[in-house]
Amino acid sequence: MRNLLRKLVPGFLLNFYRKSKKQKRTNQLQSAKSKGNIFSKVDLLKAFKEIGIESGDTVLVHSSLSKIGYIENGAKDVVEALLESVGKSGNILMPNSPNAQYQLDYIQQLDYFDVANSPSKLGAISEYFRKLPNAIRSVHPTEPVSCIGPDAAYFVGTHFGNLTPYNENSPFFKVAEKGGKILYLGVTFDNAGTSLHCIEDAVDNFKFPVYYPTEFIAKVKLADGTLDQMKTLVHNPEQSKKRKCDGLIPLLEEKGVLVKVKIGNADSLLVDAKGMMNVLMDEYKTNGVTMYTPKGS
Repeated sequence: MRNLLRKLVPGFLLNFYRKSKKQKRTNQLQSAKSKGNIFSKVDLLKAFKEIGIESGDTVLVHSSLSKIGYIENGAKDVVEALLESVGKSGNILMPNSPNAQYQLDYIQQLDYFDVANSPSKLGAISEYFRKLPNAIRSVHPTEPVSCIGPDAAYFVGTHFGNLTPYNENSPFFKVAEKGGKILYLGVTFDNAGTSLHCIEDAVDNFKFPVYYPTEFIAKVKLADGTLDQMKTLVHNPEQSKKRKCDGLIPLLEEKGVLVKVKIGNADSLLVDAKGMMNVLMDEYKTNGVTMYTPKGS
């Protein structure tokens, strides 16, 4: 639906809709606060424990702060609750792409990606997390990921220089490889289905043209301030418009690798990252299942 709206609705109307939607959410949150409907870090810790996030876990988190409800200290409480839930032996990762449009549009107007300063366009929680002094951010201009945890260097250290940001060297792939979890906190695959692209990269000669045919040279400013550059592919916007990512949810739920959960007021999903990859790889080979053909072909 989101991709259909992008295709059919003029840009100025989309911007007006987004601003109106944001203002409506702000009003709802202020109303909740005035009524005393406030979530604390303690509430979040309890909720994360109840859904099965444990000490030592590796969790990749996509999020929408406003969907949770009014939180006492905002994004700070969410991030601290996540970090405390996995403890010092666990890892929390958050995608924080500086891009909120089609990758092709973004890369064509990109001057350079600044790993230390380019802000996240994926919400307040991801931006708060990115700016923490102990968060290490991967170096990829289209899909950077930050991590806090003892294995942070492993998860984010090999992202730079890869032609796509979803291959075996990416944080997304490594979370699955290491048996991690993916928490969709107030969001779904339709607006946060990044890990699904790992399957496309893992399959030889994937049957849909998901990448635009041109290789782009992207400049990147490293953490030490030096400038470098790398080649990258970006998604083909015409193929991106055909995504039906949420259509995969019933299959993954049926296979036991996805559960629907609630955090505050937010309808959320908790996914076994390795299990999801295995299911989707098998379903692609046997039934032609993809995010474009969730019921097979």
